[in-house]
Formats: sequence, C-alpha cells, structure tokens
Amino acid sequence: MKRFLISMLMLIMAIAVIAQKQVTIKGGTIVPLESTAKIKAADVNVGQTVDFRVSRDVLVDGIVAIPCGTIAKGTVYEAKRSTAFGTKGRLGIKVRYLTLPSGENISFASSDIYIQGQNRTALSVVVFFFTLLPFPCGSKAVMPLGYEFDATVANNTTVTIE
Repeated sequence: MKRFLISMLMLIMAIAVIAQKQVTIKGGTIVPLESTAKIKAADVNVGQTVDFRVSRDVLVDGIVAIPCGTIAKGTVYEAKRSTAFGTKGRLGIKVRYLTLPSGENISFASSDIYIQGQNRTALSVVVFFFTLLPFPCGSKAVMPLGYEFDATVANNTTVTIE
C-alpha cells in the first residue's frame, strides 16, 4: 500500500511537471494595455503607482504567454495641473512591468504615456486685457478609464506557463 501511494504521488508530480511549459517572450513584443481608472494630473503625485490591465491575450507560438487581465504597473513621472494663466495640464506615466499569474515579472521599455491639455495663455491675456476678468485656465490633462496603448517588452524573458 505504501509503495502504491508513493508511486501515485510520483505520477502526479510528473504530470504537474509535464503540464508546465516554458516559452520565451521576445524583446520588442507588443503588449496591449488599458487604464483601470480615470487619472487626472491634478489628483496624482510624482512617484505614485498607477495600474493598467492587459486588454488582449499575448500569444507566443500559439500559447497564451500573457493572459488578458494581467495587471501592469506604471509610475507617474510628471503631474502638472492647469493654471489660471492659461497654461496646460501635463501628465506623464512610465509603464514599468507586469506580473504574470506565475509570479514572474516582465519589464517594459519605452512605454511612456504623455497626455497634455491645451495651452490657453494667449486667450487668457486677451480676455484679461479687454475685460479685466480673471484669467481662464488651460485645459486639464486627463487619462480616461479604458485608455488604450501598446507597451513593448524590454528583453527576452523565459516564463513558465501552467
């Protein structure tokens, strides 16, 4: 009985090892991402972490290497609100990496998002000069919920698929 249980345990372990495959995600692979929340430049700070979600499965040799819904992390590197003198708002986010369900990280290269509002400085000066009303603000920098963009894998990464 003891041998039977040991044999069954070894068989189960062998099946688990066979079920796992390794694939290499090549550097330069495009990963489609979308924002998980509406982000306003006036509401975030430099260094703050922002979440994104993989919007479609990424296939390597017909195998799902990066499943849809995987969370990617980005960092805010610029957050300027629009001002009363007509200057535009600016929002810059660098998408850094994503973590696969297996716990492995994949780094991104050149995956910046830069959103800016409209500059209204000239309009602001003209309005003030002729009407003495307060300066109108420039437009805000806002990344809407579901904002889509493509991130690029930084280098070849071998991952385990379960």
